[in-house]
Amino acid sequence: MTLLFLLVPLCGIFILNLPRRGVAARFAPWLVAAVCLLLAVFAATSQLACWQAFNALLVLPTPLKLAIDPLTAVMLFLVAMVSVAANAVGFSGEDRKLVIARSLMLALIIGMNGLVMARDLLSVYIFLEITAVSCFVLIAIDRKVEALAGSFKYFILSGLATFAMLTANGLVFMRTGSLSFVYAQAAFVSNDFLVQLSLVLYVIAFCVKAGVAPFHGWLPDAHASAPNAVSVLLSGIVIKVAGCYLIIRMMADVFYNQPAIGQAFMALGAFSMVLGAFAAIGQNDMKRVLAFSSVSQMGYIVMAAGLATPLALIGAVIHIINHALFKSQLFVNAASVKEQTGTVQLDQLGGLAERMPVTGWTSIIALLSAAGVPPFSGFWSKLLMIMALVTAGQWVYAGIAVLMSLVTLAYFLILQRKVFFGKLRQGFEELTEARVSLLSTSALLAGVTTLLGLLFPLVLVFLANNGVLWFV
Repeated sequence: MTLLFLLVPLCGIFILNLPRRGVAARFAPWLVAAVCLLLAVFAATSQLACWQAFNALLVLPTPLKLAIDPLTAVMLFLVAMVSVAANAVGFSGEDRKLVIARSLMLALIIGMNGLVMARDLLSVYIFLEITAVSCFVLIAIDRKVEALAGSFKYFILSGLATFAMLTANGLVFMRTGSLSFVYAQAAFVSNDFLVQLSLVLYVIAFCVKAGVAPFHGWLPDAHASAPNAVSVLLSGIVIKVAGCYLIIRMMADVFYNQPAIGQAFMALGAFSMVLGAFAAIGQNDMKRVLAFSSVSQMGYIVMAAGLATPLALIGAVIHIINHALFKSQLFVNAASVKEQTGTVQLDQLGGLAERMPVTGWTSIIALLSAAGVPPFSGFWSKLLMIMALVTAGQWVYAGIAVLMSLVTLAYFLILQRKVFFGKLRQGFEELTEARVSLLSTSALLAGVTTLLGLLFPLVLVFLANNGVLWFV
């Protein structure tokens, strides 16, 4: 079944690039939506027994080690759903550009699906590269100066991460003759200098991909300058799959006997929380505020993953889900603001809730969830991570996490006031709500965020009973 998550979007790319580009461009959004929804169905049913017989039939010789467990299924479902949201935001331009953009979206989905299914370091490297190449082309697809600059920064830093991981893979292979997680874990117990060097390189590579400070230099420019649909993908799912999920998976399956690596992730996570939160306060661009917020929120996940206790990993996994929801929603709303007003500069906006009430009120739900305010879903994941830190005696890190939640609430309230509250700015009197696809996507994400918060105990029991939290 693992191959379906690669072959279905690959078939979509093939169909999009058949002759009659005008027809392909017109139906591209519907084709991508169909592919994503089909993948979501596959992910939701991947643990059913009926797929075992299918797996026995579809076994192809491949050097890649791919597998689907319950956590993988959740991540595959998230990839599909965030991609649906990004597809609803859409692209603008001539037919050729629309076909290329949707094809790259499908290639990005292939890369992310491969990453979450990977069970060896070679597969991780290959699918990281597919993800990275798709991203930096998508960032620059509008060919604007800012987008090209953001894409170039991503290209350079992603290249350094690639070099670090490729070198680390080579060092591990020299010592073990294999790149599977099992053999790698056995090698990392060794005090061999080259093996320890590979650990440092892996930390750097994963932190660059996650946008964790001080390796975050690419993230604010890339998120702010990319097309709106690409911003939803980057912040909604890419940095979590290519960075945070891999860190959680490696800490649970490979690095769990390496306390020094855990301490490094915790320190970097705390630094990222602080830097991202305070940097967001000083931004005048709505998308840059959201981008620096992502730097801060990734810090929570990485810090919890570094602690690596069962409770911390539960909080990290659930915060990945929550962040995918509320940050995708905020970028969808930013797209609505940009389409209706022509700007996302905070000093040029104001009072939009009067003319765009749905966008304004759904933004409130997302920002409260991001700040960890009950009863929204973000509160529970942050509570679990802070409880894990307190239980482990990490009082300083727990204090930083609480304080940065307050700072998060502060900068999001500033953003909300400057964009949606106050007096309607002159020139916006005839403003209308965003198009239906954006409104429905935003309302759906807000509804799910609220329901997950209200029903969180039931959700947690469901995840535990279905093996998603296998590390408990």
